[in-house]
Amino acid sequence: MNSRECILTTLNHKEPDRVPIDIGASQVTGISAIAYYNLKKHLGIQEGYVRIIDVFQQLARVEDWFIERFGIDAIDIGSQFMTNDSDWYDVEVNGIKAQFPATFKPQHNPDDSYELVHPDGTVLARMSKAAVVMDQMYVPFKEGYPEELNFQSLLKAIDKLGYTRNPNPPMTLMPTRKFWKEFREKALYLREHTDKIIVFQPTLTVFQAIHAFRGLDKTLVDVIRKPKIIEKFVSLLLEFYISSLKPITKYIGDVVDIIVLGDDLGENNGPMINPRLYRKHIKYAHEEICSYIKKNSKMKVFFHSCGSIVPLIPDLIECGFDILNPIQINARNMDPKFLKENFGYDIVFWGGGVDTREIPRLGPEQVKKHVTELLEIFAPGGGYVWNPIHNLQADVPPENILAMLEAVNEYSYEN
Repeated sequence: MNSRECILTTLNHKEPDRVPIDIGASQVTGISAIAYYNLKKHLGIQEGYVRIIDVFQQLARVEDWFIERFGIDAIDIGSQFMTNDSDWYDVEVNGIKAQFPATFKPQHNPDDSYELVHPDGTVLARMSKAAVVMDQMYVPFKEGYPEELNFQSLLKAIDKLGYTRNPNPPMTLMPTRKFWKEFREKALYLREHTDKIIVFQPTLTVFQAIHAFRGLDKTLVDVIRKPKIIEKFVSLLLEFYISSLKPITKYIGDVVDIIVLGDDLGENNGPMINPRLYRKHIKYAHEEICSYIKKNSKMKVFFHSCGSIVPLIPDLIECGFDILNPIQINARNMDPKFLKENFGYDIVFWGGGVDTREIPRLGPEQVKKHVTELLEIFAPGGGYVWNPIHNLQADVPPENILAMLEAVNEYSYEN
């Protein structure tokens, strides 16, 4: 099977001829620029660049050599944008030589921190010298909601936060028809010139969007003490997202295979929001977004949520999501066998393939054994795409990256 056939087979809960692999097709299935740099150095690969395409998580854009060498089956449509050398500039950051997008011009401070500063002087995001990611600093509604929470006040805040937007692909707040035509041309080019599954990740979050505007602590209080404002907020976000989905489904809904949505609903010990409150305030928006995509396109809907979310998985299945990621097996109650037995035939697992917290401390042979044991749980019967728990982090040694991918490529459904 080629890559597209392999993933489409497993999406239909049938066993393909091998376990499909994704590293780099989205901002939640990627690889740290540091880990990528170290891997290239370890393998003696001098071609290409370490281009940081996700500027907040500091993720690398995976290159053709990586995709071909490791049998990667999914590709980000954003890889077709910003392909010229003039779209990038050289930087030394976190001890590596890399490139930032030309549109991303953070302020490099004397203490070696980086700050993304809005033209009005507001510090929107910051990465200290010791950090390997950028943190959001600006919370628009931290001190209180606008006097009138309406579409205009929401768009104004989105526009300011959007100044920090990842340029992959380089979308504006309101893309033009010309942009969408170009987007379709690039999607068709990928369809005709590659056999990879095509993935697109717009920024469509509900719960996360609210606390990006308000702060997580205050959001968790508001869902109890200010439910009317939360209801208004969700309805405005939903209106905005449906309007955003109209051109997406119109121009690329028949070409792109998978659309990635996300809303981190869990932490290590359980859901961040009470399941009852999720069902009351958030779930209907997820349902409507998912329903709109399915009614107006052929795209499968991928949902990302970190953490311990077992009580919410039945709700996510009811919403109509086809794929769940990252399957954080190191969180409470996220036992691989339990997940496979109880949900593995209702939703596709895309992740959970290696515990990225533990592997920096293991040897390559231990990593191979760990990955193989997880494959033996998740892969049988299909409904599985291999990917680590979230992105491969900066401290994962090259030897362990090679070991985990070797284990996946050696796995056979006949074992």
